[in-house]
Amino acid sequence: MTAQRQPLRSARWVFVLWAALLLGLQVQGLGDAALFDVDEGAFSEATREMLASGDWGHTTLNGEPRFDKPMLTYWLQAASVRAFGLDEWALRLPSALASWAWAVALAWFAWQRWGLRAGIAAGSVLATCAGVMLIGRAATADALLNLWLCLATLDLWRALEQGDDGRGRLIDSRPLRRCAVWIGLGLLTKGPVAVLVPGATLLLWTGAEALQAGHQGAGQRLWQRLRPLLADPPAWALLLAIALPWYVYALQRHGMAFVDGFFWRHNLQRYGGTLEGHAGAWFYYLLLLPLLLFPWSALLLPVLGRWREAWRQPLPRFLLLWAGFVLVFFSGSGTKLPHYLLYGFTPLALLAGRELARRTAQGGTALARLPRTLLALSLVASPALGIAVTELVRQGLRAQKPAADAYTLQHALLAAPAPTLGLWLTAIGVGMLAWMLCVSSSADAAEPAGSPDSRWFGRAALAGALGVLFHVHGLLPWWADRLQAPVQTLARQARALNHPPANRPPATVVQWGLHLPSFALYLGQACPRRAPQAGELALVRSDQLHALAERHGNATGAAPGSRPWQALYSQPGLTLIRWIGVPPDTQPATALATWQAGPNEHR
Repeated sequence: MTAQRQPLRSARWVFVLWAALLLGLQVQGLGDAALFDVDEGAFSEATREMLASGDWGHTTLNGEPRFDKPMLTYWLQAASVRAFGLDEWALRLPSALASWAWAVALAWFAWQRWGLRAGIAAGSVLATCAGVMLIGRAATADALLNLWLCLATLDLWRALEQGDDGRGRLIDSRPLRRCAVWIGLGLLTKGPVAVLVPGATLLLWTGAEALQAGHQGAGQRLWQRLRPLLADPPAWALLLAIALPWYVYALQRHGMAFVDGFFWRHNLQRYGGTLEGHAGAWFYYLLLLPLLLFPWSALLLPVLGRWREAWRQPLPRFLLLWAGFVLVFFSGSGTKLPHYLLYGFTPLALLAGRELARRTAQGGTALARLPRTLLALSLVASPALGIAVTELVRQGLRAQKPAADAYTLQHALLAAPAPTLGLWLTAIGVGMLAWMLCVSSSADAAEPAGSPDSRWFGRAALAGALGVLFHVHGLLPWWADRLQAPVQTLARQARALNHPPANRPPATVVQWGLHLPSFALYLGQACPRRAPQAGELALVRSDQLHALAERHGNATGAAPGSRPWQALYSQPGLTLIRWIGVPPDTQPATALATWQAGPNEHR
């Protein structure tokens, strides 16, 4: 008995060590980059306003009700801020921990069914692919939602695979009741999608199972499969006890404003129409899939090439239906955002990890080695490819005149000269290390079939981790410096200006023709989105300042040709002004004194 327990104990220690190393990787660089607008800034500022108001049942953004998402993400961010302070690291920590738990839960599931190597491979593929790496370091709801989707749908499979006791009840109800808990938490995180993905996967799989024995009696067989899962009162009680109280509270407090804002606009309209310009062709996600899975995209070749074999097995068929539903359903959505595809990454990572574990020391024909060769090339090229894409974006912005007004600010920020030599040198060094790992792995792969292959797998995973570290500590901060440093700098300058006497509130600061929520967070106060009034500070796009000022000046009675504003500070693409409103010689003495006391324009 002792001899039998020893390998299991060793495997558990290997798994724990891998999970600990992965945790260290996931929290790397959380505070290295400023918060990105719009999503990170909006979630973070809403959390700050919730903490400032003490109202933990409702969120606002710049003082206006925010119905985009339910409350759980804000609560977790607020708890992190209470524990560690208000900064990027604390605001992103819940997402980092959620993405880590997501990978660990997936790896544990795969280990139980396909072995330790497949489990660690699946978890490593998920945690180090581009899409999950980015979403796990974003102060938004998506990493948390994907954790609940993973836990709920995998527990749903655990309930399915055991069957019933012959009396219409599950042999063990615990997986189903855990599934209900995860769905309830998902409803508190992002809403109906937490029911949609596991529910659709369940219906597709049970329907396919019922049809395998023929069309006759398929409906009865389908119900026999579904009845034990749907007729469990404790599971329903758990789900409703977790999710329902807040929804009832929000409906009672806000009425139809909540229904229109959350259910109609941010759920039904997102699917039926295009919100905020996020449109895409029907093949949008087909093109995006290999990019989000990079550098493990080559594993799609064996996964797709063996789909018939996978379809004949219950669990792989369940995973294929899960991934396929997400791809097809969201391809039909009018609003397309990259992170929607991540709802189907749990099954893809499981199938890809199983293939990676199979092929880690596999020889054979050149065709059989092709996915492995492409995988090695991807791991080596990952750092340089990230910079190359960055350069292509910048060159494209320089070469074209922006056609849409909404993108003028991004043109101004990204098209400006910015050094990348240091990034290139670092990328070359990281790529060389990955190449050394992959070359030595290839030498191991030449060993006879059946020889131990853990060295190849470990080195490939390490090469993937090196790529993550480069992007987290190098490329993401570079993008943040280009896109967000001007916002952050002007917010801090406005904060330094806006220190009133102890008996007076700070002056109002507004965003004029802009939606940059992180500005309010770094300023430390809500910034309404409107035109400024006399004496107020305003953040405005530099290219729009004169046109906006002329229109607003005419509307407020400023003399034609006057300059009813004073530029205080300027950064690439953005300017902080004080709005005077009318020429100084017509203002009261106190207003004139305030205007004259303002600092000169700084660049």
